[in-house]
Amino acid sequence: MTTDRYGRDVLAAGRAPRAPRSTPTPAEPGLVVEEVTSGWVGAVVRVERSGGMRVVVLEDRHGRTRTFPLGPGFWVDGKPVELTPPVAPTGPGRPTRTASGSVAVHGARARVARGGRIWVEGRHDAELVEKVWGDDLRLEGVVVEMLDGVDDLVAAVREFAPGPDRRLGVLVDHLVPGSKEWRIAEAAHAAAGRDRLLVLGHPYVDVWQAVRPERIGLDAWPTISRGTEWKRGILQNLGWPRETQADVARAWRRILGSVRDYRDLEPSLLGRVEELIDFVTSGPPSDRP
Repeated sequence: MTTDRYGRDVLAAGRAPRAPRSTPTPAEPGLVVEEVTSGWVGAVVRVERSGGMRVVVLEDRHGRTRTFPLGPGFWVDGKPVELTPPVAPTGPGRPTRTASGSVAVHGARARVARGGRIWVEGRHDAELVEKVWGDDLRLEGVVVEMLDGVDDLVAAVREFAPGPDRRLGVLVDHLVPGSKEWRIAEAAHAAAGRDRLLVLGHPYVDVWQAVRPERIGLDAWPTISRGTEWKRGILQNLGWPRETQADVARAWRRILGSVRDYRDLEPSLLGRVEELIDFVTSGPPSDRP
């Protein structure tokens, strides 16, 4: 048996273990943290100024939000962190790729808008396209506009009057052979011609499904029975609030906040959006600066 020749440290029992050091961590949207004082666990929604200080807004799994001062007092994966504002990289550390995976062009001014357009069905589609392809679209001068569904697409296309330097691309939900959307797309192509109009789509009921399910903790998006409003059925399955349109809007912000770049989207959406951008930008824009 080995003994300590200098004897036991008589002060050891009275010493508190050293607290682990907090690691500075940018409060990026979607980062899941725990506020240690309250035990509140939630995903970062945004960082903003309030009352002369920076605060972070956290949203829990039920869609409820709370605001906390930015700084120390949080845990991530069981380790203490000090939340710091997200900082846009500058200089040599700038990202070399955009969220869509394209080569980043720093310092370039947005191109004057082309005559051509890309139409999407609604706000959620537009916000997702902006988050992933926004830098590319501004560089190319492509404007994305929202439709209120596609039931009146043929009339809207005729009113827009696409031409060689005014091409129109349309992104449609649930565009599968034989569906109502498929028939509408075929009628629109017949009215305008495929050299001036391109209607493409993904197979999902809603653009929510184009986000990889693991980003919100699912193995797969649940199947919703007929007769149930799809989005509220999804929220019921997830256990998220669903009673009001505000609940649906909060759920979408949470889903959108989980998307970091193109790798968080399904290939069936990625390919269609890229094809629409190529189609709209391939014609000679009449308003090139």
